[in-house]
Formats: sequence, structure tokens, C-alpha cells
Amino acid sequence: MIRNILKAGALFFSLMILTSCDDDKEVAGNPELTVNTEIVSAHFGDSIQFNVTVNDDEVPLSTVKAQLFFGDEMVEETVIRTKENGQYHGVIFVPFLKNIPNGTATMRFVLQNIRFAVAQQSFDVALTRADYPYLTLITDDQEYEMSRVGLYQYAASASFPQKVSGYIKAPVVSEWGNEITFGWSNGEISEGVTNLIHFSNYAAGEYDIEFNTFTYAAAPFISLEFAGIEMAMIDEDNYRVELNLDQNQDIELGGIADIEEWWIDEDFFTLNSDNTLTFLPVSGRYRVTANFNRRYFIVEAMTGNNLSTLQADGGGAIWIIGTDIGKPSLSNEVGWNTDKALCMAQVSPNVYQVTVVAGESMNNESINFKFFHQKGWGGEFSNTTLTTESDIIFVGDGENGRDPGNLGLMEGVILPSGNTYVITIDVNEGIENAVMYVTEK
Repeated sequence: MIRNILKAGALFFSLMILTSCDDDKEVAGNPELTVNTEIVSAHFGDSIQFNVTVNDDEVPLSTVKAQLFFGDEMVEETVIRTKENGQYHGVIFVPFLKNIPNGTATMRFVLQNIRFAVAQQSFDVALTRADYPYLTLITDDQEYEMSRVGLYQYAASASFPQKVSGYIKAPVVSEWGNEITFGWSNGEISEGVTNLIHFSNYAAGEYDIEFNTFTYAAAPFISLEFAGIEMAMIDEDNYRVELNLDQNQDIELGGIADIEEWWIDEDFFTLNSDNTLTFLPVSGRYRVTANFNRRYFIVEAMTGNNLSTLQADGGGAIWIIGTDIGKPSLSNEVGWNTDKALCMAQVSPNVYQVTVVAGESMNNESINFKFFHQKGWGGEFSNTTLTTESDIIFVGDGENGRDPGNLGLMEGVILPSGNTYVITIDVNEGIENAVMYVTEK
């Protein structure tokens, strides 16, 4: 009985609160709004300045909002607190976006008092994309004028190096105008940023750098193809593709004119006389990254859309992390940076290998790296899961000079510089019973 009375009292109290809230929302007052600025046209990228007079003799004011609509979508809003009657000044930015044609937008001003009464006015505003007389390409050490060669189309002609990194700036051309910059963001050219755009040509010399302020199309960028699939630019030096490859598949390359000068990872490829590559590991899905700084391909095994990990049945991938090894040379040592982990080539089912050159890609006097189940920390091989009978390299057990699983050179061993060695991990007897072989090639 008491519980029911309490419930009834709580319900009554809740209804009282709701009724009170509804009373608070009762619209009252008489806001008046006058837009003193004539706004009939603007450019994309302008900052439109406005002046309004606001008044309400009955109820204190709250805010005045300037809103810009492209069709039914509000694309920009400026909110000003209106503590008292009078004039207020503000600015609203007109977004500069690609592929938006000239057209009519709606500018709406909305005045509201603290009792939710509103007054509003709307105007049509003709928006156009500025037809700039020129643009400027800004690099670290020089500026280049990009001449107008067509509507929204600009080009800088000069003797450029093979790679040019810079951003593009458009000048102010109207009363409300702003400098608009174009830079690299999230894998494409975007407005309002100055991150460098990495232009690239097949060779240094006379060529044009082009940009379109409507579509944001730009050139030149080296178009790279790997096995008939275009590689996406990751940054200035790296292009990437993820694809299925078959063992012994011949791969045609597009866009790398000097492939014979690249370092070819013999665990993964053979370079043929016609400048094609033959893929050597087992068939599967791979991520291939073309690194133009060091001129080599980074190959990583994948499962679906993720990098592979070593599976219980011996498939997947084995990764190398540690010091004294690096591809294409020790100047790119892996170290204990898991982002640089090396993927071993699975040359036959459950058999993985890495080929090293003493003094070049592996230290010939001391080593300290190990094998992992993934590109990162987690599963790893130790002396209880990896054995070897090699008289060159031993597996650490925590008491022999190396931590469990870390590799070291046998006491007194100094490898002759330039000699090539193949390190193989065989997990056909299970990943808990891996065997390492080291052979001189």
C-alpha cells in the first residue's frame, strides 16, 4: 500500500515537472530583425561580412544565426550571442569545395529570444567559382607562377627535378575573398591545407605541373602498374597495391623506367631480361610497396584485407624483428621497430626463408634478431619452439648470450663480407617444433 502511494506521488511530481518544463517553453516576445548588408553574390571561399540590427522590447534576446544553404543542406553557420538590442557584425564563410557548380545559395538570418520566439529573413546569393588570373606553386625553396591556360585550369612550366613537393595557393580576387590553399590530405588534394603534394615525372627536365580548381585534378603523377593493377600513392616515396599473386607468375611493371637499377629481393622475385619479374613465393594475397627512396619492393603476405599471421597449421607468415638485419641494406635496419618488421618469403608450404648478404643486409660480426608470428609483439619463437644444428647461427636460451629465441653468431664466427646466406624456418612438424637451417649460397 505504502509502495503504491509512493509510486503515485512520484508520478504526480513528474507530471508537475513536465508541466513546468512545458510552461518554460511557451513562446513569447516580439523579436525584430533587420539585415543591413546587401548580399547578392559571392565567390566560393569568400568570408561574407554582415551587419544586422536586432530588437525585442518584451523579452531578452538570445542569438542571431547566419546560415548558408546549398539546396536544403546547411553548409555553414555563424552564431552570435545577442545580450541586448542593437547592431551586430559577423562573418560567414562560403565553403570552397571541388565539383560544386556555380549556382544560387540561400542565406538565412534567424533571430531568437530566450522564450524561443524567432524572426528570420532569407536571401538568394549567386555563388561562383573565381576565375583566378594565376595560381602559385610553393615549394620549400621556390615559388612558381601557374598561368591560366583555360577555365579553372592552370600550369607551371619550368625545368623541374623528377619529384616536386609543394602546395598551391590561389590569390584574393574579391572584397570578401581569402587566399585558398590546396594541399595533400587523406590520399587526395584538398582545399584549406598546406600539406605537400608530391608531384612526380618519369624524368627531370622541362615539363608542366598542372592543377584544376574545379575538379582538383592535378598532374603529373607517375602512374605505376604492378601486374596490370595501378599502385596507389601512399606518400612521396611509396606506392602500394594489394593483390593475388601466383607462384612463378610473370609480372609486368608499368612506370618504372629504371627497374634494372633497383634492388631486387631474391626471396620474392627474379628480374628477367625483358624487365618483368617472376614471383617466387607460394600463391596467395600480398601487399607490395614500391619504395622509390631505396628503390626496392617491400612484399608482405596478407590474409583477406589484413597482414598475415602464423597459423597453427604452419601457413600464414613469419616476421623478423630485431637488430643487425635490414633490406635492402643495413642502412635500413629493422631494429625493434615493429612497423619495419620483415616478412619472410614462404617458398613452399610451411617453409619460410630470408636471404642475407654478410656485411650488407646482415651484420657479419654480431646479430640479435628473432622470428615472430605477426608484424608486431605477440607470438614469437623461443628456444623451446625453434631448434637448429647450424654451426653459424645459434638460438638464444637466456643463458648463452642471447634472450630466448634471439639469434646470435656462434662464438668466433665472423662471416666473410659479401657472402650470401639463406636462413630457412621449416614448420612442417608444427609451429611448436620449428627447425632453422642456415646455408651458404
